[in-house]
Amino acid sequence: MAKIFPVHPDNPQIRRIEEIKSALSSGAVMLYPTDTVYAIGCDLNAKSAVERVRQIKQLANDKPLTFLCPSLSNVATYAFVSDTAYRIMKRLIPGTYTFLLPATKLVPRLVQSPKRKTTGIRVPNHTVCLALLEALGNPIISTSAHVPPDEGNNGLVHIDPETIQSRVELFDRLDKFVDIIVDAGEEPKYEVSTILDLTGDEAVIIRRGLGWEAAATWV
Repeated sequence: MAKIFPVHPDNPQIRRIEEIKSALSSGAVMLYPTDTVYAIGCDLNAKSAVERVRQIKQLANDKPLTFLCPSLSNVATYAFVSDTAYRIMKRLIPGTYTFLLPATKLVPRLVQSPKRKTTGIRVPNHTVCLALLEALGNPIISTSAHVPPDEGNNGLVHIDPETIQSRVELFDRLDKFVDIIVDAGEEPKYEVSTILDLTGDEAVIIRRGLGWEAAATWV
């Protein structure tokens, strides 16, 4: 059974954030709100936790995982950012955007795309996420709480966020699969992030999500 941590959405309690940080540092997997959808995540550097996230989401190892960073300068630690990419990202972050970028050696292989050596990074516009990132000191894995049908009969629950009526229902459905649930009082949202591929000479929007119109003016 997951432990629920009620957190104030605008002024996260320092003690509560520290408790969550300690659990993440020890390899916990959490369900938490972002500025788009609820996400399943963990410490980027906690290998066993990343493997559990993949198991919950039923993702093969060749499917990259997105992670959150607190700032553009922090992104540059984990990805190679060209002048073009920097110009675009500076205009759009923090916000509802996922940037595909060439990964540095600090990105674990279990997270990045093995063929392209790329990674997806977000800088969220969300107070609780940013507080957790600052406390942890590492990026946080962020993959949507959508769980596909369990074709392998592994005891997982199929979760389609658009069929979930409340956060209480979402918490109940994922209770057995995560260690921590961060409850900031936010109900589930269904609009995903806009994905921009910044690995080439020109930026390309490969998924239209929240804020794509603003992104289009800079691509």
